[in-house]
Amino acid sequence: MAGGKIKKEKRRGAAHTPNQHFQGGIPFYKSRGQHILKNPLLVDTIVEKSGIKSTDTILEIGPGTGNLTKKLLEAGKSVVAVEVDHRMVLELQRRFQDTPFQNRLKVIQGDVLKCQLPYFDICVANIPYQISSPLIFKLLDHKPAFRCAIIMFQREFAMRLVAQPGDTLYCRLSVNTQLLSRVSHLLKVGKNNFRPPPKVDSSVVRIEPRKPLPIPADKLKEWDGMLRICFSRKNRTLGAIFKQKKILSLLEKNYKTLQALAQTTQIVDLSTLGECSEDFTMEDEGRGDGGDDDDDDEMEVEGSNTEFMADVVGKGFDFKDKVMGVLKQYDYEDKRSSKLTQNEFIHLLSVFNEVHIHFA
Repeated sequence: MAGGKIKKEKRRGAAHTPNQHFQGGIPFYKSRGQHILKNPLLVDTIVEKSGIKSTDTILEIGPGTGNLTKKLLEAGKSVVAVEVDHRMVLELQRRFQDTPFQNRLKVIQGDVLKCQLPYFDICVANIPYQISSPLIFKLLDHKPAFRCAIIMFQREFAMRLVAQPGDTLYCRLSVNTQLLSRVSHLLKVGKNNFRPPPKVDSSVVRIEPRKPLPIPADKLKEWDGMLRICFSRKNRTLGAIFKQKKILSLLEKNYKTLQALAQTTQIVDLSTLGECSEDFTMEDEGRGDGGDDDDDDEMEVEGSNTEFMADVVGKGFDFKDKVMGVLKQYDYEDKRSSKLTQNEFIHLLSVFNEVHIHFA
């Protein structure tokens, strides 16, 4: 209910469609991911496992009619509820009007994936399952970092989040989420605890942002680029994956571009290029030092770049050999992404970068 577009439902007389369920006169739509927690014992358990402090500002996503909201208001200092459905917003306001909780509840009507989130200490939510993946990374990108998030997900999605190397559900989502946070499974929730009941069971997961991150923040885009390649066929060997022409072409383009920039703008120390291959030893490192004649400088840069690109393409250089050499040297050629640990992926990115192979 916190994300996605609201579509107008066609009315057919007074009867409601099988996809509609009611609570307090308000119809719920499965197509919008509207599944309201109806079991008060489960609501209490979720709040208890959240570890809410009396001083906490709590973010709730998709509050619906406020069954969980009420318990959160009792446990914390205040609640910020994000809801996309205007009917639910009106119901929340009606429910808590003229109560002690009225001034401690702030309702934001909008799509949680598009709106700017305010400060919060902890997130507790029963979300529409179709926004699960983008919501996780939006939350983990939020600054300042929150303490933890307790979120209800579709069970299979939740098990992907906590999957370990070798598990059937271990995937790029698992590795990315666990890089940015500590993830733990709290409890399984049967589908009959909801109104209307979803088609599958659910699970509650605890997510705690990592401080600091295992890799520099400016490496995250490149990290994800490498994982996209590795998990394109997670059960194939890395050697087989990195031999593909499309992948080699992409990496070689990045390699040549970055090496050309290094040569022309002195972004990096060019003396390190000799460590990759003797074909890349640069004789003239003094070019591009900013002389007085702009035209002469431009000619020198262009000439230097041309010579450099000739070095890259010529002299028997084979980029495939370079990539496979890294995999062989560090014993990754016959390994599979489905069994690699987070630390092994971090090391793989590091050794690729050491020889100026980049993924973004």
